[in-house]
Amino acid sequence: MTITIDCRMYDSSGIGVYLRGCLPYFLQSDNNFLLIGNSVQLKSFLTYKNVKIINCDVKTFSLKELLFFPYKLLKIINKTDLFYSPFFNIPCGITIPVFTTIHDIIFPDMPELTSKIGLLVRMWFFRRAYKLSKKIFTVSNFSKSRIEHHLGSSKPVIVTYSAIQTMFLEYKANTQKKEIIVYIGNIKKHKGLDYLLDAFYIAKKDGLTHQLLIIGSRENFRSSDTDILKKIDLIGNNSVLFTGFISDEELMAHLSCAALLVQPSLYEGFCLPPLEAMVLGTHALVSDIPVLKEVYSEFPVTYFKNGNSIDLKDKLIELLHKKTFTNITLTEKLKYKYTFDKTVSIILEALKK
Repeated sequence: MTITIDCRMYDSSGIGVYLRGCLPYFLQSDNNFLLIGNSVQLKSFLTYKNVKIINCDVKTFSLKELLFFPYKLLKIINKTDLFYSPFFNIPCGITIPVFTTIHDIIFPDMPELTSKIGLLVRMWFFRRAYKLSKKIFTVSNFSKSRIEHHLGSSKPVIVTYSAIQTMFLEYKANTQKKEIIVYIGNIKKHKGLDYLLDAFYIAKKDGLTHQLLIIGSRENFRSSDTDILKKIDLIGNNSVLFTGFISDEELMAHLSCAALLVQPSLYEGFCLPPLEAMVLGTHALVSDIPVLKEVYSEFPVTYFKNGNSIDLKDKLIELLHKKTFTNITLTEKLKYKYTFDKTVSIILEALKK
């Protein structure tokens, strides 16, 4: 069987992590693969005898992708057996069976994140992907339930949990902890940074001595996010720090040395940072939204009430100021509960059927 995999988002931060984690396990199977994307980024995979790479610079979700996808490329793709997209964008003109991964369907669940026109456009892409796909993959039972709610249940929606990158499992964690709380995420409303800052501000008044480290750059904050910047400035005393752009190695170092990771999300499809933190021996304090209770039900996380800055503050004080927990060590079973090897094996089994 020859499978075409859309790798145009290989270098992105979200879907790219998923794709980079999955690809080696796809290529280790007894199938042949056509990878489309940036040929320079993908050239390391030419060492596999079952791989062919074709350069494609057509932007995802563009008019060219929808209406004018290169005919020469389509001709090659349509000679393969299957087309797999790790996201819900599908080029026009594909005549072979299509399979997609929809990681979440946040916009109809949280329409306040976009405009009415933005929601209509996104829903059009979601419905198009659902219509064109033989099967849909997603990263949690929660996401499956929301996909079926918004798009229907006439097609198979298969859960293939997301996973942690191998380098986190191999990293030698630092047992010397610093008075640092780590937040990984952006400033979009569903990530919960707004009420984390409220909780942190109150906790500092109640005696918390830790700093809050935001993985990312302050310069990336748009002018419309002045409320968050004002809260950061209000906390003052160099209590909120930004890392700027960092490498994976630097991220692992920060997580390994942190006293705590806080994940205040209001909505997620899977959410990797708590797993990455715990693998490196750092406790995770997470909101009690359904997907996090599903994904981390067996893990030694601490939950706080979703969107409740007072409860979050109380948990920060309890865990860090009163020091009611110690560093964690995951069992081998939990460390390897979510791996890309498992993810890809489920996808490949579904493709074969």
